[in-house]
Order: sequence, then structure tokens, then C-alpha cells
Amino acid sequence: MSENEGRALPAGVLAHRVPDLGALELLLAVARLGSLGAAAREMGITQPAASSRVRSMERQLGVALVDRSPRGSRLTDAGALVTDWARRIVEAAEAFDAGAQALRDRRDSRLRVAASMTIAEYLLPGWLLALRAGRPDTAVSLHAGNSTVVAARLLADEADLGFVEGVRVPAGLDSAVIAHDHLIVVTAPGHPWARRSRPLTADELAATPLILREQGSGTRQVLDTALGGLARPLIELSSTTAVKAAAVSGAGPAVLSELAVGEELAMRRLVRIPVAGISLARDLRAVWPTGHRPTGPARELLSLTRG
Repeated sequence: MSENEGRALPAGVLAHRVPDLGALELLLAVARLGSLGAAAREMGITQPAASSRVRSMERQLGVALVDRSPRGSRLTDAGALVTDWARRIVEAAEAFDAGAQALRDRRDSRLRVAASMTIAEYLLPGWLLALRAGRPDTAVSLHAGNSTVVAARLLADEADLGFVEGVRVPAGLDSAVIAHDHLIVVTAPGHPWARRSRPLTADELAATPLILREQGSGTRQVLDTALGGLARPLIELSSTTAVKAAAVSGAGPAVLSELAVGEELAMRRLVRIPVAGISLARDLRAVWPTGHRPTGPARELLSLTRG
């Protein structure tokens, strides 16, 4: 056995010694069609470009591959042997491509989304309907929870894309702002605040027990940050719908997204109470694990959120 037999080539050596797939496909076309010009047309390149590619391949391999004449092009003996090898390489590349496509198809056949409650209830349905129009075969699963839960699912590889509403991007995630929202204070029409002639102050809001989302929710984070500490809970509930229903029943004032209460305000089931001295604006964000930009249907859904 020679010194080099059985020894793996250093990384990158084959890339310099073996022609690329395009050149090998051109050689196969010349062998099949008997003409460099016909092979060039099939490959969608000019004849001078095809001739240049063949000459480059011959220099790379150190042997003549094609005899050119006015009657056409034929393979040399070495060219015929290289063509046999080329056919096996191209067939292997086709099998590789088919396998990669199968992996993409499997990835693209499902989309796992995790979203905090307001986005899940009031924004995602429209985005998912638009996604389905372009990807009817993609099965979508949606897990709704607070921002902490969304982050945990992404980091555990239990979701492909997430959406959160808090003031901070959870650790370990990258993000993009997709929309803006405001929290507002609402009460039932019979609450004393509904008859106020002046806005609430931040101190009054901080001192009043409120119907609130649970700790870990984006809504609660924004409110706690705006008030400079923890808001006082009258009741803590785990969904926007539950908070809204409690407020409509007259249980007490609540802080909710503008997105969630449009119908109730229009029908006068809830009344918006102005607040002075604090900002309850927030960004809505798409999130994904750091360094893993969304691909496939997750990327398409992300693009739909910005439409």
C-alpha cells in the first residue's frame, strides 16, 4: 500500500481537484447530444462559455476530454471514462437533492406557534388564515400562554416561532417588533370611575386593587413597570378573556389591551378611564431562539405580521 492509500484527503482538497457539478453535467450533455453547441443550449449558456468550461475541466484533470471538429464534438477515451464517473457523481447529487427536499417538505408540513394571550386571541387568527391561503398543506398548532411560557417553549424546541407582549425580550431569544399596542384602564359603566371628570393619576391607579393578568404575562410586566413596582391585584386571571369578563360583570377596574376591548367599548359594556402621568404603550414582538432565524412557514408567517 502506498503512503497515501487509505488516508483521508485534507479538508478542501477535493474541491480543487474534482470538477463542479455544473461542469460534470455539461460533459454528460456533450456525451448525450454529440455537440458542444447543443449541450450549451440545453444548459442555458453560450457556446463560448461551454467551451471555456470544458477547457477549464481539462486543465483541472490534466487530460483531454472532448475532440472538437466541424462535424461536432466527441469524447476522447479519457473523456468517456470521466463521463462514466461523472454520471455516478451526478446521480449521487440528485439523490442528495431529493433527500434534502424531503427534509424541507417534512419541516414545511408543520408550524408550531407559541403566542401570548392578546396576540393569540386578536391578531394571530388573521395571520394564520393568510398563511393557510398560501400554504394549505401546512398543519399549524398554536399554544397560547403568557410571555414566560412562550419563551420556555421556544428554548425547549417546542415551538418554531413565538409572539410576546412584554417590555423585555426574554433571555436567549432574538426578536423583531411587529406591531404596537396600548394598555387602557376600563371599568363597567356603573363603577364610580366611569363618572370621573378628570383623569386618574398614577398614584390612584397604583393604590387601587385591579383585575389583572397573572405574573409573567406581558400585560402585567408593562403595568408593573409603568407604576414603578407591583400593581395591586384584586383578582389575578390567566387570560385576557377572563379579565375582560370580570370587568364587564362589575367586579372592578381592569387594565387590558386596546385590541381586546374594542367591541365592549363600542357597545358601552366597558368604559375607558383616562390616566395621566404614565405611558402604557408597548411593542408586540415576534421571537425566536438567538441565532436561529425563522425558516420555511415560520419565516412566511413572520413576513405576514408586517404586511
